[in-house]
Amino acid sequence: MAQYEFPVQTQEVCYQYEEADRQAVDHVSLHIKKGSFVAVLGHNGSGKSTLAKMMNALFLPTDGKVLVCGLDTACEEEVWNVRRHAGMVFQNPDNQIVANVVREDVAFGLENLGVPQAEMLTRIDDALEAVRMSHRASSAPHMLSGGQKQRVAVAGVLAMQPEVMILDEATAMLDPSGRADVLKTVRKLNREKGMTVVWITHFMEEAAVADHIIVMDKGHIALEGKPGDVFAQVDTIKALGLDVPPMAELAMQLRQAGLELPAGILTVDDMVKELKQKLCLSR
Repeated sequence: MAQYEFPVQTQEVCYQYEEADRQAVDHVSLHIKKGSFVAVLGHNGSGKSTLAKMMNALFLPTDGKVLVCGLDTACEEEVWNVRRHAGMVFQNPDNQIVANVVREDVAFGLENLGVPQAEMLTRIDDALEAVRMSHRASSAPHMLSGGQKQRVAVAGVLAMQPEVMILDEATAMLDPSGRADVLKTVRKLNREKGMTVVWITHFMEEAAVADHIIVMDKGHIALEGKPGDVFAQVDTIKALGLDVPPMAELAMQLRQAGLELPAGILTVDDMVKELKQKLCLSR
């Protein structure tokens, strides 16, 4: 398949649910760069999950166009190809796991694709190894933790070798440990395999590690840019009904108290690094 600089593109795309009084997604245009990790934020009803489902052809636009690796999602004969190239992981892993054994669940999508058995076995092993679940290949999914189930769901998508992985609030039902585990796994796939990731979330600390952030509000893109630039707009973010990463807010409070800190502090590691430098300079 041809290589695309922007494997996901939307062109003035709209979507309106039946009986709704406004469009859930309203003339949104974006270009997601190959190999990037893009976080999409927004409060409930902002349109972020609707937009994600259009990237996987689960929803078809009521106006405009969505292109996935050059394929028009509205073209009925291309829908299966779209989903081969843009795999999706949902919020509840129990809704995505279909088999009674982990290995068989990862095989499910490959069987639908008609992948030869020898290649299938290799893909399954590679996918389970990538998400660190090889040791549970023979386990029953219902015996796994929430985080482990979600990693199996990621493996099932990964085995199909998509260009793009779309995760629609995939950590929303997990505890902090499970959330961190899934995020770490997907970031590793993004960095080491060059997989393009679209990460839909309402957790600001998850968005802080992205390459690029899109903030949705009432179906529109309200803000867009690098995490440091977006989260520096604390008042604007809060006016949209969202929080900022705790370290970004702490940095703002310290600046207001007179401590000179650079923009772009988003994580605990960022804050520790800057405070250590300040302490060394003050000695």
